Amino acid sequence: MITMKTEKQKMLSGEYFDPLDPELCADRSRARRVTQALNASGDEDVEVRARLLAELLPRAVGRVWIEPPFHCDYGNNIETGERVFFNFDCVVLDVGLVRIGARVMFGPGVHIYTVVHPLDATERAAGLEQGRPVTIGEDVWVGGASVICPGVSIGRRSVIGAGSVVTRDVPAGVFAAGNPCRVIRALELDVDNRYGAADGERSDEQ
Repeated sequence: MITMKTEKQKMLSGEYFDPLDPELCADRSRARRVTQALNASGDEDVEVRARLLAELLPRAVGRVWIEPPFHCDYGNNIETGERVFFNFDCVVLDVGLVRIGARVMFGPGVHIYTVVHPLDATERAAGLEQGRPVTIGEDVWVGGASVICPGVSIGRRSVIGAGSVVTRDVPAGVFAAGNPCRVIRALELDVDNRYGAADGERSDEQ
């Protein structure tokens, strides 16, 4: 007997799926409810925030700090290591799996997208979507207002300059910036200039 995949199973396996499926709508409604409560919480609500984060991000490992407001599609598809930090106004569209290593820092207004729509207008009108995973290695710093596109991987210890649009993979241990984002220089030997690179500083290299 052949068992048909649910729309959620299709989504998680990277196939085209119907986002209006009732199960997926319910999952998104849950995420909206939890993020609304999280965004309304104050700094003094430590225990409340911890409970809400555990509910929103069940795959998080260790401490995750989020400065409200924060928005995501599901939350269930965000996997983090320890001591991950999201600054204000971050958005994670986690249709596909988002893997975030330990000690990763996101500046304000960083957006992570995993959802893909068909390029053909006729196919797109059918309303189907596809998820492509995003992977961010340990000790990465993503500068404010950057956009990380579907299917991208960023290697450990790399820095993404503010305002970058990351459309392709970034190797480990580099400073990359721009639209589209490109490698500017290696960081492993750049000991004297390891601070401020993600703040959008201008240089001849950029």
